[in-house]
Amino acid sequence: MRQEIKTICLLHLMLMVYSLSGVCSKLAAGEPFLSARFCIFYGTVILLLAFYAVAWQQVIRVLPLTTAFANKAVTTAWGLVWGLLFFQEQITFGKLLGVTLVIAGVVLFSTAEQEA
Repeated sequence: MRQEIKTICLLHLMLMVYSLSGVCSKLAAGEPFLSARFCIFYGTVILLLAFYAVAWQQVIRVLPLTTAFANKAVTTAWGLVWGLLFFQEQITFGKLLGVTLVIAGVVLFSTAEQEA
């Protein structure tokens, strides 16, 4: 059980890092094509996705694929956080409700799988 909790925590840390690829992608989109800043942001996206690909393979070696994939939905919550921090986007009731529903679905799915 302790190892599974550690693995879930590492999965969520990996998903947080993965969600930063969206931030870098949005930042790259705001730069002139092939400018130095565009290339830096785009290169960072590629590095983050490479990290994610390797880390994801390690996670699914330990966790059931259904559990790992269900937890991937928390990237919506990270998207809300990154939107606020990097782009000064407003957090509305609708956005909070959406993220809450996603997290509730992940929790419900995870607990249902353990009971089966």
